[in-house]
Amino acid sequence: MIEQIFDKDEKRKIARKVLEALREWFEVDESREQYIRECADWIFIAAKENDEYVGFLCLKETGNATVELAVMGVLKGYHRSGIGRQLFEKAKAIAAESGYSFMQVKTVQMGKYEDYDKTNLFYLSCGFKEFEVFPTYWDEDNPCQIYVMSLSKI
Repeated sequence: MIEQIFDKDEKRKIARKVLEALREWFEVDESREQYIRECADWIFIAAKENDEYVGFLCLKETGNATVELAVMGVLKGYHRSGIGRQLFEKAKAIAAESGYSFMQVKTVQMGKYEDYDKTNLFYLSCGFKEFEVFPTYWDEDNPCQIYVMSLSKI
């Protein structure tokens, strides 16, 4: 079941559970803790299986017409089960209904790390398009790939 969560404490609790279980992607303690803190103020969509939260996705406004897929995680045992896609589709619908015209996401550039290549392929399969790479946005070992998509009906 995919649902939007509004309670700030519940958002932080779900984010902590999932992000701490995904340390390969969220290994930097300060960054992980920042996501957990800040997600309370973002649009928060969670996936529940067997009465347990197994994934979430957060959107944050980056401009009056743009929302960013700021953080997303699905417990490893549920990877490749469609939960990430369901979270994304719900987030996309909420963003469009909220009047946003664009969605963006930042990740590590394709070709740097196998785990992030899987993430890149997921975003591309969702309909994101390559926008730009910022080689030193985070640091030289992690060039930032920005993907974008239009939420407007043409």
